[in-house]
Amino acid sequence: MCCYMLLFAEYFKKTKKKKKTIYYLSFFFICSCFAENFINFNEMFEVEQIVADHKDVIHDVVFDYYGRRMATCSSDQTVKIWDENDQGKWSVTSSWKAHSGSIWRVSWAHPEFGQVLATCSFDRTASVWEEVLGEKVATTMTPARRWVRRTTLVDSRTSVTDVEFAPKYLGLVLATASADGIIRIYEAPDIMNLSQWPVQHEIANKFPLSCLSWNTSTYNLSSQLLAAGSDDMATITGKVFIFAYSENARKCVKVDTINDITDPVTDLAFAPNAGRTFHMLAVASKDLYIVNVKGTTDSTGNSKLDIQTVKFNDHNCPVWRVCWNMLATTLISTGDDGCVRVWRMNYNRNWKCAAVLKAESSSGLSQEPTISSPTFSASAAATAKYYKKGIISNPNQVPWH
Repeated sequence: MCCYMLLFAEYFKKTKKKKKTIYYLSFFFICSCFAENFINFNEMFEVEQIVADHKDVIHDVVFDYYGRRMATCSSDQTVKIWDENDQGKWSVTSSWKAHSGSIWRVSWAHPEFGQVLATCSFDRTASVWEEVLGEKVATTMTPARRWVRRTTLVDSRTSVTDVEFAPKYLGLVLATASADGIIRIYEAPDIMNLSQWPVQHEIANKFPLSCLSWNTSTYNLSSQLLAAGSDDMATITGKVFIFAYSENARKCVKVDTINDITDPVTDLAFAPNAGRTFHMLAVASKDLYIVNVKGTTDSTGNSKLDIQTVKFNDHNCPVWRVCWNMLATTLISTGDDGCVRVWRMNYNRNWKCAAVLKAESSSGLSQEPTISSPTFSASAAATAKYYKKGIISNPNQVPWH
């Protein structure tokens, strides 16, 4: 038997005007390598609701390397840092206005480089922040902590939609994705001077980008993959792009496109590599996708990628976020249905929905995960209510974009 703990926090998008909250999940999985049946999740879940006190939609929630700190960002242009105490309670220890527009993503650097954060925003910039110690507080006699902006990356001319630090063995490297379809890779040559982040290279794409993810494999540089997704709705073509490090070009180049995923992509995440001979990529789109990527060679000896895609439509609505556990045996997804779904892989490498957490329910966890199809009422149009909000007397009253 093996026992491990997965700490995961994720926001879900609300359509009603309710208080913005974060739902923090802490649960233990106990599994057997020879058992196909799932354990009783009703006894393993412990759900705690935390009031985030953000004044607008929360776009991203990210744990640090050890799972004891949490960063949140919102359309209220602020970033909040949460710390867990010895009793397991979370509290805000830092909060500041980080950008002049909605903040889409936040990313922690590896603790080897200190307490470093990166954020990206609708204001067309990305910023790197470092936590420093100030003067001691008289009441507690402990140094006060504050976050200092070390640099602002202003190369993008459009919204910077995602930012993520590379695996630590590549150094202090940061990748950003923009709505102009360009991936920019920065590197700090001196980790003691975080004000200098020269651009190493740029990767241009035809479509606007919404998210990216580094592969954490440490086999060799050629297996270092970078995936990017597009939320473009204009064309019906592949929306997930795979890039690999080229030793000849000394940079990442595009090697493949996953044509099976043609709907707008909102999030993607490479699974941690736990000794597998292939890579797994989770993609959040109209449905949930799990993609297996394996490097092979063709008849001429040239290397290529063998890609296999599996789709799950249990959410029956757009999926917003995906997250793996540290062993890549559990995947968690959130969607517009207001549910957090837990996916487990059995010994046959088949993925199944093991549990469904409903944020608005009193018990938190549904008794049995079920797959339901959307239903439409024939009398919906007759029973729908419309209310008069105002009168437009001339076209100048309409805010044209």
